Amino acid sequence: MDNVTLANGVEMPILGFGVFQIPPDETERAVTDALAAGYRHIDTAEAYRNEAAVGRAIAASGIPRDELFVTTKVWISHAGEAATLEACRRSLERLGLDHVDLYLVHQPFGDYYGAWRAMESLLGDGLVRAIGVSNFYPDRLVDLHQHVDVKPMVNQIETHPFFQRADDQAEMSALGVAHESWGGFAEGRNDIFTNVVLSAIADAHGKSVAQVILRWLIQRGIVSIPKSVHPERMAENFDVFDFTLTDDEMARIGTLDTGASVFFDHRTAAAARRLNG
Repeated sequence: MDNVTLANGVEMPILGFGVFQIPPDETERAVTDALAAGYRHIDTAEAYRNEAAVGRAIAASGIPRDELFVTTKVWISHAGEAATLEACRRSLERLGLDHVDLYLVHQPFGDYYGAWRAMESLLGDGLVRAIGVSNFYPDRLVDLHQHVDVKPMVNQIETHPFFQRADDQAEMSALGVAHESWGGFAEGRNDIFTNVVLSAIADAHGKSVAQVILRWLIQRGIVSIPKSVHPERMAENFDVFDFTLTDDEMARIGTLDTGASVFFDHRTAAAARRLNG
């Protein structure tokens, strides 16, 4: 497994397993299967309502804690210094852990400056090993970066072949912020799994379109957290370290970029109302 070294020296596996939209009653089995397939990086959030199931799977696995990298996130309703401290305590209880490896501000709304002050304290107390943000566009990221003591170490943002975020990645790199992708498969939108360009590249390597997408992200140095509830797909998604895309193939994938979200733009008033609601 390749790692990305965060600004404070913490090693983050470049490939992990995400549990967004996996129902709580299916999450324990899914995480158990993912750990069996070799994943050691698990991404959850309080808003996913499945932290407890993630924790049960981790506890039952018998895998030493120091071999795992666990991420969770604080939601808008618990932004603010005191609220975030309490939210982290509850997340740790649900996970059954004494610390998480990465704690993220889930959305760029609400009192995320207060949340960040709490996260700096949590980092100092050893309850989290690294801190970062999610869904922050460059303007919000730069503003936060310039007004805090501990700089964000990760920004988890929508990134896939149709929304490649090259300019955002360049800005994050300049700030020393690791780029992490969510929605790497665009949740199947725009017929991504039958896309002509991606399918041709997959055929050339004897791989699936999903594997090509993950390899493309890895070669860009982007952390990815694909989700599946099917053990055979988990294994397939993990099997992406035995081939390399050529410069020409990377450039061909580059032509698929539309420069726009396939979900929604966090910078709109409608997005702010929806997420705050």
